Amino acid sequence: MTQYQVVGIGNAIVDVISQCDDSFLDLMGIQKGIMQLVEKERGEVLYGGMTNRVQAPGGSVANTLAGLGALGLTTAFIGRVNDDALGKFYQSEMVAGGTDFPNAPVSGGELPTSRSMIFVSPDGERSMNTYLGISSEVGPEDVSEDVAGNAKLLFLEGYLYDKPQGMQAFERAAELCKAGGGKAGISLSDPFCVDRHRDDFRRLVKELDYVIGNDHEWKSLYQTEDLQEALDQAAQETGLIVCTRSGEDVIMVEGGATATAPVRPIVPVDATGAGDLFAAGFLYGYATGQPLAKAGRMGCVAAAEIISHFGARPEADLKALFRKEGLL
Repeated sequence: MTQYQVVGIGNAIVDVISQCDDSFLDLMGIQKGIMQLVEKERGEVLYGGMTNRVQAPGGSVANTLAGLGALGLTTAFIGRVNDDALGKFYQSEMVAGGTDFPNAPVSGGELPTSRSMIFVSPDGERSMNTYLGISSEVGPEDVSEDVAGNAKLLFLEGYLYDKPQGMQAFERAAELCKAGGGKAGISLSDPFCVDRHRDDFRRLVKELDYVIGNDHEWKSLYQTEDLQEALDQAAQETGLIVCTRSGEDVIMVEGGATATAPVRPIVPVDATGAGDLFAAGFLYGYATGQPLAKAGRMGCVAAAEIISHFGARPEADLKALFRKEGLL
């Protein structure tokens, strides 16, 4: 049985990335800068409007695991794909990147492998239009005790709560991880996701070991415009909270102690995956016993790398970047 340093569970989505200008977004009725769920027909229209497509395995937690795999940790991803061309591509690319994909592609599934059409505007903002497909059917039967029960850290994405069976998969994985002596945590995913599932997320903050979110997500969770008020309340309810704030210092609170990590602003080429790779850098530091301030800085370095080019997977050697910063 493999002992994994980090196991993730989330939506297995193929990212399809294309550059566009704001007028194209207006023409296609795409809301800039957020993730929207679309139906199959809408997805086909948007896919057909894309030029110079770049394809890569994606999904929020899967991107985080790709970063952790690149950093040399033993990782696995619990997700669901169809036994179609995109599904086979997804599985093979995850394995090639160093992350186990223990669930075989589903043969004869009615829904195709999920895909997200990501339109990147000149300012680096990404507008994501996601057709969930078969990944929305991930359920508790996809969660193996051999995988989730042997995780030092489990990382879950809030988007799973959009489907009842996803919620059940999420909670089974967390129970197995904690029963095996591991720590389970969540990414709040986005403010709209928090709005949809606020009561469940408020409960999870109290039950899980760590929670990662940005300032908008934390304020949404506690329904306040005062970030400090939100973080103070969160700190009383969970073991570790992490708050990213775009170009400002990252705030981390654990056991009454607060740490910060500086952000060095850069002009983004493509913001796709910034939060996912922040989580990768942070969780690498957390899994390897680094102080919070150092783990947070690792997250910032990894996020800066990912927004310096197109796509949500690192192109540079993250460990080399950490060494250059004096973090290793």
